[in-house]
Amino acid sequence: MAEHPPNEAHPPGEDTYHGRHRAYDGRHRATTGGRHAAEPDVLSVWATAQKTGPVQRRGRYVPESVKHPARMLPAIAAHAVHAYTQPGDLILDPMCGIGTTLVEAIHAGRDAIGVEYEPRWSNIVDANITHAHAQGATGRASVVRGDATRLQSLLPAALAGQVALVVTSPPYGPTVHGLVRPGADGVEKFDNAYNDGTDRGNLAYRDLTGLADGFEQILRGCAVLLRPGGTVVVTARPWRKNGHLVDLPSAVIAAGIRAGLIPTERCVALLAAVRDGQLVARPSFFQLQAVRKARTAGTPLHLITHEDVLIFRRPEARTRVQEP
Repeated sequence: MAEHPPNEAHPPGEDTYHGRHRAYDGRHRATTGGRHAAEPDVLSVWATAQKTGPVQRRGRYVPESVKHPARMLPAIAAHAVHAYTQPGDLILDPMCGIGTTLVEAIHAGRDAIGVEYEPRWSNIVDANITHAHAQGATGRASVVRGDATRLQSLLPAALAGQVALVVTSPPYGPTVHGLVRPGADGVEKFDNAYNDGTDRGNLAYRDLTGLADGFEQILRGCAVLLRPGGTVVVTARPWRKNGHLVDLPSAVIAAGIRAGLIPTERCVALLAAVRDGQLVARPSFFQLQAVRKARTAGTPLHLITHEDVLIFRRPEARTRVQEP
């Protein structure tokens, strides 16, 4: 993708940051907004796939966005933004991909900042932010190109203690995503890698231990940037490697605890629609293929139709967060 001209999507310098974010007043707003606890938007199960991913993104994101191998559903990011913040709050995504968290935040009147390791995707973030503003989004957003494991060296010091919410998702590995199309020699897989596979700085190319260690570093940086009582929302799901379950959600919880965050809740974001009291699965080709192969081999696997949503909170001001 061609380089975009400089615009407000690029990060302000430390000495030029003039945030409009309210100082934290020591009180936690209820995430229900005063609503009755039985209403759908305050349940631990988020109905985030009533529309397919392509329909959710159509017209709202630039076409090149589809090339990213691991896109968060916009409805998941939007749900988190509305549940845990108010207009004018600042939201961070330290592994922002195509900028889904940022786009949904600024459409909701929040401000957002993201970090993306690869220039290819950060260019698309720039384009998506510009596109969102053209559609009337009122929030401000910027994307920083760099390694999120060094978060504090990338972002202005003035942001410390200013972030209300972090929404992000770790990579699932180099071979579990992508698109397919029929070819002369069978099914062809494409847009299935974060980069060409040669840059091992990308967390997607680490084993589970390396991924968890890198994600812990990222969460430590987030904890410093969060205001006291601020929230972290991480979506994750397990995958299988050589027939064995790789339990990424549990690794994320452990990484969050080591980073000094308090786990408060484990929710479910549906990847299936709810129709007439039934779940309507929308599996990828790869999911179907894996389940069919496993069942043929005698292992009764099931289609995954949800993301684990892991909720953490930064301790109150009286508990000092250890800087990375």
